Amino acid sequence: MTSEKSDLVFDSAVLNRLEEIKAMEDFPLPKGAAMALIRLTQRESTSLAVLAHALKADPVFSVRLIKVANGASGNEHRTVVSLRDAVSVLGVPAVRALAMGFSLLSSHRSGKCGNFDYPRFWSHSLVRAVALQLLTGATQSIEAEEAFSVGLLARVGELVLAELFPRQYEELLERRREKPPRRLIDLEQPAFGISHNVLTASMMFDCGLPEDYIEAAQLFEDGEQQRLEDGSTQLVTRRLLELADHVADICVAPRAEWRKSMPRLFQLGVRLGFDAAVLIAICDRAAHEWREWGPMLEVGTGPTPRFEDLPAEPEAPLKMADEPATASSAGGGQGISILVVGDQERVRMQLCEVLTAAGHSVFEAANGGQGLAMAIDLRPQIMLVDLQAGAMDGIELTHRLRQFAVGRCIYILLLTGTHLLTGADDDEKLVQAFEAGVDDFLTLPIKPRVLAARLRAGQRVVRLQEELARDQEEILRISGELSVTNQRLQEVGMTDVLTGCPNRRYAMERIQQEWAMATRSQRPLACMAINIDNFKQVNDRHGHDAGDTVLKLVAGALKDEMRAQDVLARSGGDEFLVICPDTTLEAAMACAERIREVIETLPIVSDAHNARSSVSVGVAVRDAATADPNALIRLADHSVYLAKRRRNAVATVQSIPPVPALPV
Repeated sequence: MTSEKSDLVFDSAVLNRLEEIKAMEDFPLPKGAAMALIRLTQRESTSLAVLAHALKADPVFSVRLIKVANGASGNEHRTVVSLRDAVSVLGVPAVRALAMGFSLLSSHRSGKCGNFDYPRFWSHSLVRAVALQLLTGATQSIEAEEAFSVGLLARVGELVLAELFPRQYEELLERRREKPPRRLIDLEQPAFGISHNVLTASMMFDCGLPEDYIEAAQLFEDGEQQRLEDGSTQLVTRRLLELADHVADICVAPRAEWRKSMPRLFQLGVRLGFDAAVLIAICDRAAHEWREWGPMLEVGTGPTPRFEDLPAEPEAPLKMADEPATASSAGGGQGISILVVGDQERVRMQLCEVLTAAGHSVFEAANGGQGLAMAIDLRPQIMLVDLQAGAMDGIELTHRLRQFAVGRCIYILLLTGTHLLTGADDDEKLVQAFEAGVDDFLTLPIKPRVLAARLRAGQRVVRLQEELARDQEEILRISGELSVTNQRLQEVGMTDVLTGCPNRRYAMERIQQEWAMATRSQRPLACMAINIDNFKQVNDRHGHDAGDTVLKLVAGALKDEMRAQDVLARSGGDEFLVICPDTTLEAAMACAERIREVIETLPIVSDAHNARSSVSVGVAVRDAATADPNALIRLADHSVYLAKRRRNAVATVQSIPPVPALPV
């Protein structure tokens, strides 16, 4: 598959090398039904109904497509059960990319490159696809429709190079294994004249995926973050892909390496504004869905991590998804849960004896690193931290812990010696401690009554925080319900009740969006104005029920004959508007003629007259003389007036040839 490339993504030298590689006989391409489907999606005239019908020929792909569509539509939308709805939710580019990805997966489970781990590659691609879809949906900053497709194909260039150059790529992977810090793309460029990330971006471009995703796939491995504007959609997309790729790294890694990868997971999540608890929940769901997808695609998933139980440091114990979970200490036992951190065993033992005797649930850590991991894992209500807690002292431990959402809810008492309470330097130390997030301090040696009083003060704060958290949860629940209700109301407010089509308000907003995209990409944009012929006479002769039947029949026919990328709306009365992205005037005219022919055959009233319907269609396309979307709609309206002179016709004012000048 080839298509024109954007100069913003590929320069001329890269384009030439890409064409050479794609012309190679062994270049991996989709096969059979997948290739037929891809070719069908590349035709401008393919309607949504035709595409859905073609998908039925491949029931396995159809099931997978509907599953991806339900993941993209989210919980607030109704479940996708039909292929038409699945294509409508995902869009043609995503369907095309999925056809490519799933086909390559089926035909390249193994290959000729010895050091290329084919099963691991596809398992990694699958979990990245699931994770990117979930992460993208959670941010709500960019659309999630194509996310699964992008995640599945985000490293497909590696597979292509391994298949085209098996011996050279095997040697390249061996060299990289000997020197792990070396980046794969740095080794590929001199060896093959191209790197896998550029090849990946090219194949994604061929599928018609959004440019933000293409740029993210090209850049997320090369460390050139300064090329993207801070806060831009491109940067957010790249960071989402980078985070999803790291989630995949964790899932396919050996168990012993899971813990080591968690700090980077939180670091990547913070850059996108993810709360630690939310990020963990998304990762656990991604791992679960990865395990569900595995048998469906015949992809091995191996042991699945439970992210909720993974600590941030290697000192804490590790639990697996197939092991029974233990209850968190934060809610069990008498009193409150307390974690004691310090490298002096005698002091720890003394504190633990006093606290246990008072009825509290007590845990202990021998140093700051272990204390940090246990705090995140156990979530105690109060921590007693020795200022001198080993390599990571109490101040540093507090500072790092406060960076996590779970750590900000813990009441921290800093244990200090009496000698620290005198002198300017010691005052500065205490100031640093409070600035790091310490709530209070307690001097050694321990005085039981003072300790009890400090704990009661801490317990009051903890309970207030817990009450506040419950109130916030209730507010979030109510806010979520209101958000869903508002979303439904908004959908109702933008939907025509009779026909189920979007209404004029939706059409006006959508054409503004499509106009902006067409302007940015310099691609054509067309629209059709459709009027039902003799609609008033139908109402007058047969009643308004018959008129309603006409509107519903015409709307149904329009939905069936529209192409997958077109947008249909009822603009009022007997009028419909069709927005046609990436469509030339000739293609729009052909589509309009097909619609006219189909509607001409529709019976509208079952009576002796056997009345039939017809429509007049006006077509217009965005050109240099069209100032804005309203001007484009006006051109379509002028065109429909021209068509109504003949009725049951298609016309455009833009295609009228100029009148030749009379000879002098």
